[in-house]
Amino acid sequence: MARKTILTCAVTGNITTREQHPGLPVTPAEIAQASIDAARAGAAVVHIHARDIETGKGSMSLSLYQEIVARIQAADVNPIINLTTGEGGRFIPDEFNPQLAAPGSTLCEPGKRIEHVVQLKTELCTLDLNTMISGQAAVINTPKNIEVMANGIYGAGVKPEIELFGLGDLHLAIDLIAQGVIQQPTMFSIVLGVKYGAMPTPETLFFMASQLPDNCQWSAFGLGRHEFPLLVQSWLLGGHIRVGLEDNVYISKGVLARDNAQLVEKAVNLIENLGGSIATSNEARQMLGLSSSIPD
Repeated sequence: MARKTILTCAVTGNITTREQHPGLPVTPAEIAQASIDAARAGAAVVHIHARDIETGKGSMSLSLYQEIVARIQAADVNPIINLTTGEGGRFIPDEFNPQLAAPGSTLCEPGKRIEHVVQLKTELCTLDLNTMISGQAAVINTPKNIEVMANGIYGAGVKPEIELFGLGDLHLAIDLIAQGVIQQPTMFSIVLGVKYGAMPTPETLFFMASQLPDNCQWSAFGLGRHEFPLLVQSWLLGGHIRVGLEDNVYISKGVLARDNAQLVEKAVNLIENLGGSIATSNEARQMLGLSSSIPD
């Protein structure tokens, strides 16, 4: 029997814009429908960011997340819902006094960053370990703040997907596991191609995957034109996979994807043509050790 592979669809993110793809989902109804369509196309997991309806930028609004989750849960599909906790970690230093935050900074106390997860108690959420430069901002995730967020996530009965943007993040993850902050079995996601993060090459992926601790599930994905080549590399190494308009807006060179579902369909075809098999949402739940069981 072919090894089962978990396919995640990241439907919108917080950076991709409608200038890049006119069909990018922004409203709660659009984000939910994109998630439902992705699940119908074969995604076992849908990764969700909320977007401010007026500006289109990433939002931490609990009411927006509530509407998105309710719409997905009311549909005739049962994907694992994975909410981001990445919002609220950006700091832009003031030009004249770098100790002060400039406009555009979102850095806030860690409890606020997980408020929607604690309230909605979805099955998964992300937990970023990166502290790095992103454009003119610094993304800041200190060990103490990660501990506060992890405690709240586990306390809500949610499993964190640990996001690794570079080797320093992996070193931190191993220390946090040793300290009991991150529980095993662990789910990791290796992020490749973010500027100043891990380089989107097979060599980088092979090394990072080789350094992961025992007793874990892991996935990897690349941004932009690296999405599908690294999808295949991840599968070849035994990892799970991810696609979506958060990461890449093209179905082939120079051709915009119709929508998230088309990206999922291409991923399914690639894996099945290589002899693999895509996990259903309930098979993914069993693989990830999630307690809930929802009829297919």
